[in-house]
Amino acid sequence: MLDEASVTEMDRFRSLGHSAFVVGYTGEVGKVLVDELNKQKIFQRVVLIGRREVALDVGQEFEQKVVDFDKIHEHKEIFNGLDTGFCCLGTTRGKSGRDGFIRVDRDYVLNTAEVAKSQGCKHFSLVSSMGADKNSCLLYPKIKGEVEATLADMKFERFSIFRPGMLLCDRTERRTMEKVSIALLKPITSCFPTLLSAPVRTVAKAMINNVITPTDSSLPELYENKPIHQLAEGIVHQSKPKRS
Repeated sequence: MLDEASVTEMDRFRSLGHSAFVVGYTGEVGKVLVDELNKQKIFQRVVLIGRREVALDVGQEFEQKVVDFDKIHEHKEIFNGLDTGFCCLGTTRGKSGRDGFIRVDRDYVLNTAEVAKSQGCKHFSLVSSMGADKNSCLLYPKIKGEVEATLADMKFERFSIFRPGMLLCDRTERRTMEKVSIALLKPITSCFPTLLSAPVRTVAKAMINNVITPTDSSLPELYENKPIHQLAEGIVHQSKPKRS
């Protein structure tokens, strides 16, 4: 339930007539984010950008655009007038292989951000991952950290990073190791729900509460797992990512 302050901020933001895009809207976080955006109606226009159209039950302010992410620079016109961007793009090495993972989680994200900024995107929100570190010797956190650092260097007027832990959701696509991990960690996630995991709806609500809350800083905003839970409940907490 939204508190009075959150409702006031939402009404204020809604009155400003912003428009947004979502990439990765068929993924687990993306699907729930679209659902929450459809409920809250805070944008005059929302463009859902992906590789295919899917069946959606959403309002008239939503439209789907099919693109080739390998040629995203040929789709610049899609981003015209969209001042807010939500990036939920992501895959896994197990699903796409090493090169496929790098292409989606790094190249597609950075190329999309570059085009969006050139067309006027002011606030870019990224779903990253707990442990992201560009200096890591492990591929997954290293790529996530590199993307965060490169996006920060793009100097969006506002850049928000969300680093959730294990995402809790009912996936259409079954991931065996993830199911095992969730089962093993269930006692911990039950006793300490903000420690290592986050429901996808919590992440989506945090992203929306972040975007409607004004800030007077142009520095990147970093939300680790516990602050994501807090932000989803309307408790604003910001910290800055380390830069080297």
